[in-house]
Amino acid sequence: MLRRGFLAVIALFASGPLTAADADLWQRLQAGGYVLLIRHAVTDPGIGDPPGFRLAACSTQRNLSTQGRREARAIGAAFRDRGIPLGPVLSSRWCRCLDTARLAFGRVEEAPMLDSMFRDSEAGARAKLRETLTRVDTFGNAGSKTNLVLVTHDVNIRALVNEYAEQGEILVARPGPHRLDVVGRLRAHVAEK
Repeated sequence: MLRRGFLAVIALFASGPLTAADADLWQRLQAGGYVLLIRHAVTDPGIGDPPGFRLAACSTQRNLSTQGRREARAIGAAFRDRGIPLGPVLSSRWCRCLDTARLAFGRVEEAPMLDSMFRDSEAGARAKLRETLTRVDTFGNAGSKTNLVLVTHDVNIRALVNEYAEQGEILVARPGPHRLDVVGRLRAHVAEK
């Protein structure tokens, strides 16, 4: 938690120089063709959403914290500073995801297929996965020179690639035929100085 009197410094790989693997990953992203699975930035404490949650009313949801808003901006700055080409920026319709995308990239397209699967039936979750992977296949088959951004929830990321993502973490994946292969991770950090 940030305390008054401390300056929060937000950066990707906040401490020390980039490792060779990190530098290689950033370089590969400059060529495009990857899918960036981004779990929304840090939220106010809690799991899921409060009772009475309504999709169209941000005040009823668990939203980004001050730290999360800073992390989202830092994510966007890191991509801009490195000249990473971005194509579509798609997001779950949950406010914490939409806000992460807007603060990071300045634009977003709502994508119900990325909405949280936390309370979905098995059939509903499978339908979202199929739709997401179909969109990924279309992107992958186009030979894009940009990167596709998907801002979503941990439960969705785990269902897509069978890996856990922290809040604000980015899983970089190569699209394959109806699948995603994770090739690396990027993380927004908050350091106090």
